Amino acid sequence: MLRGLDIRDLLIIERLELEFQPGLNALTGETGAGKSILLDALGFALGWKGRADVLRPGAAHGEVTAVFDLAPGHPARAVLAEAGLPEGDELILRRIISREGRRTAFVNDRRTSGDVLRRIAETLVELHGQHDDRGLLNPRGHRALLDAFAGNAREREAVREAWRQLGQARQRLADAEADIARLAEEEGFLRHAVDELEKLAPQPGEEAELDSERRKLQAARRIGEDIARAHAALGHEGAERPMADALRWLEGVADRAEGALDEAIEALGRALDELGRAEQAVARAAESLEFDPARLEAVEERLFAIRSLARKHSVAPDDLPALGEELAARLSALEGGARDLAALRNAVAEAEAAYDAAAEALGATRRAAARRLDEAMAAELPPLKLERAMFRTEITPAEPGPEGCEAVSFTVSTAPGAPPGPISRIASGGELSRFLLALKLCLHGDDSGVTMIFDEIDRGVGGATADAVGRRLARLAQGGQVLVVTHSPQVAARAAHHFRVEKRLSERGVSSTVVALSPKERVDEIARMLAGDTVTEEARGAARALLAD
Repeated sequence: MLRGLDIRDLLIIERLELEFQPGLNALTGETGAGKSILLDALGFALGWKGRADVLRPGAAHGEVTAVFDLAPGHPARAVLAEAGLPEGDELILRRIISREGRRTAFVNDRRTSGDVLRRIAETLVELHGQHDDRGLLNPRGHRALLDAFAGNAREREAVREAWRQLGQARQRLADAEADIARLAEEEGFLRHAVDELEKLAPQPGEEAELDSERRKLQAARRIGEDIARAHAALGHEGAERPMADALRWLEGVADRAEGALDEAIEALGRALDELGRAEQAVARAAESLEFDPARLEAVEERLFAIRSLARKHSVAPDDLPALGEELAARLSALEGGARDLAALRNAVAEAEAAYDAAAEALGATRRAAARRLDEAMAAELPPLKLERAMFRTEITPAEPGPEGCEAVSFTVSTAPGAPPGPISRIASGGELSRFLLALKLCLHGDDSGVTMIFDEIDRGVGGATADAVGRRLARLAQGGQVLVVTHSPQVAARAAHHFRVEKRLSERGVSSTVVALSPKERVDEIARMLAGDTVTEEARGAARALLAD
């Protein structure tokens, strides 16, 4: 609910503070007094698009502050939370314009963007009239309005969930088809590569082992002859025989040398022992480095095959076994893809059937609600002097989506036999306002604490029709808040709170102000609206009669 409005240096308003109340609030005044300016100022605070030259001439900056009461669960609270703005039972919107045209918005004293301000405003205020492009005249919102009238939240949630499930099933199928198509393009490569890897069957660490063996075999070929000659030189036909002969000769004469040969004999014995160990070591080396040309050829052939295959697939030789497993798995996926696709296509078909059923149930609630809404409008239009008009809720097929398969549009025809058309194009200014009032009455109950503003809804009507408009506005305001800018005394008399917009002259020029009227002042104002400039006692009597009715 809009509780207060503080305007400073905007348009022809120098300073104005207003307090509004629940129920029907009427704003009246002479033509040109500034009633539309008051709405312009409120629209400025709410971030609505409007006139550019809103700053009062000569002022350094202009400012509008709008204060709202928020009930628990009010939709504005969710917007505030999403934007990270402080929230409470009181909401203060403030917007400033500088002389240079810069506009700054604050929400609860926290600076914010114009987009966030407008999103908050959409939950707070509805403006109904010829320029109601944000409300009932916007065809994009008609389906949501009909759904609120139908009370089909459960069916809508079922459709959203079915659409989500269908989207997931379709995505899984699309992903699988793309994978299989990609695999199919490389099927020939996969089969050849898997066959090649299976035939070679490389093992982890095998490349290093083959490389080491190859180096040993190559070394054996290079040093084998020298090792054989060294072995011969150390053996019986080499150094061993003369050393053994020398030892035998010395031992034969040692007993006659009086110990002079003992040291030599011991040294030769040790030398022969070491020579024997050396000969055995050389023999073992010769055995381990024995050159086998056939083995070298086999080792090199397999080593080069492993390295070539690794280069071909741009992997390390030790990664070839893992690569073989991966390629075999991809080939297996390709071969089993047909079975998987069949299961996924069945899942999509089941999800489509579930969505169709949920969408049909939602569509049924909409069609039933459309008939009820048309019947309700048919009852509301005649008292508003629209007895020749016809209202129709048109439901047409639309692309399936999370909100179902229907498009909704409110259409009217204003004369018998005339083809129906969009409400915003068919109805004239006065008719349009009354259509909107009737529609709002029929849809009432989905407003969630919104303040409704009707701008000159009584244009072009009077008498019983104006009285019908006033009664319906008062009914609409029960339990909520409605602001109406009116020239009709019958409408103003139905208000719970009455404000008069006045234009005043001062040394600083023309300014507009708003005055909350007392009961006596209300009589005079409604009498003026009845009689014109000259207010008579008869007019006051008629005004009292209207107020008492």
